[in-house]
Amino acid sequence: MNRLMKTFATTRNENRAALIGYMTAGDPGLEQSFEILDAACGAGLDVLELGIPFSDPTADGPVIQRAASRALRAGMTLEKGIDLVRRLRERHELPIILFSYYNPILAMGNKRFVAEAALAGADGVLVVDLPSEKSDEIMRHVEPPHAFSFIRLIAPTTDPTRRREILKRSDGFVYVVSRQGVTGVGKIDWNAVSDEMKALRKETTVPLCIGFGIATPEDVAAASSIADGVIIGSAFQKRIEENPVATGEIIAGFIRSLKKYTANGRETP
Repeated sequence: MNRLMKTFATTRNENRAALIGYMTAGDPGLEQSFEILDAACGAGLDVLELGIPFSDPTADGPVIQRAASRALRAGMTLEKGIDLVRRLRERHELPIILFSYYNPILAMGNKRFVAEAALAGADGVLVVDLPSEKSDEIMRHVEPPHAFSFIRLIAPTTDPTRRREILKRSDGFVYVVSRQGVTGVGKIDWNAVSDEMKALRKETTVPLCIGFGIATPEDVAAASSIADGVIIGSAFQKRIEENPVATGEIIAGFIRSLKKYTANGRETP
């Protein structure tokens, strides 16, 4: 059983959703980024999505765009992001997913990327702009004994036929986009998302995790009542941006404050 499977088995047994955090590698600098990530992992984050900054982050809102710009100015690269995975793996056992656009991976080379990421201890990759149908460009390079998942996205605009095909090929977990648009805080129609989750559960047993626009304890509670995992990104990056001093402690405290909203029968305490 790989780390992702173990994590979702644990959260199911604990009757709660997994708390999944996205943070940009290298923001605001390499060493400070490691300290923030280390603190986040130690505070009880269930899954880490480690964002690889890219110069044209078309799926991201302004908060994560600014984080990517800061990280790139600090010299962050895909190679250094993989090294962060290696350093974190020496201290933590939670699943780590690399979150990237395809350009940095293609520049490194798919085969080299998979080999180095898996060896460093990454559990998979989510490539925002690589369609599910093209995932074999990366996944054909995965070799045993490494367990390495390609995390697939389903958006509100995904048509039912394509949705079924995506679900058939999914493992690890499925990233269910809560609304149209880019990442960041925004209004979520929870009735519509709930209906979508019910439909998806009829077609797959792979864990379903909700992201985009989740920022508050109320959002976490609402998502946790219908999902296997809750994905938060911009709310973390906003705190990193606004608190250049003692950021690790602030992020750790935020994580601890949110986790209680995923538990206790997935109801708001």
